[in-house]
Amino acid sequence: MNLPHLMVQADELGIRLEIVNGLPIWEAQPVYRHQKQIDRIVRGLRPTAGAEAACACIYAIDVYIQFANGLKRPDISVFCREPPEEEQDGALTTIPEAVIEVVSKGFEAKDLEIGPPFYLSQGVKDVVVFDPSTLLVLHVRKDRVSRQVSPVDIDLECGCRVTV
Repeated sequence: MNLPHLMVQADELGIRLEIVNGLPIWEAQPVYRHQKQIDRIVRGLRPTAGAEAACACIYAIDVYIQFANGLKRPDISVFCREPPEEEQDGALTTIPEAVIEVVSKGFEAKDLEIGPPFYLSQGVKDVVVFDPSTLLVLHVRKDRVSRQVSPVDIDLECGCRVTV
């Protein structure tokens, strides 16, 4: 059984399957409250003043991204340019500039502990994790970690700003 077929089967069962450094990780499909938070966050994504030419702040919701050491399905991936046409019908191989995860109940460790170091090791510049039950906003970069309370504006390295 090949990996894309396994992902389709998992999706049909209502399971999100990811692979991090060879370790399979599963999570139940997001619920309505989770999706509402994602929608609210993407509506607050925009270029910072004067950065419009540098980054278009394009986002993708819940799409597979093939990294060198795994396959992840971030809640929100932020790109400066549209991923190439030839990638748009499968897992993207374009590395996002930033990733935003919304914590699901029961899967806090996946988003707060496993995700950030993995994403950074794969070249993602900003990792933002929002926990709607505590309003914690964790912003992780290679050189720093900050913890804030939602709502908060975060300037991403790519030239985008997001309200979480």
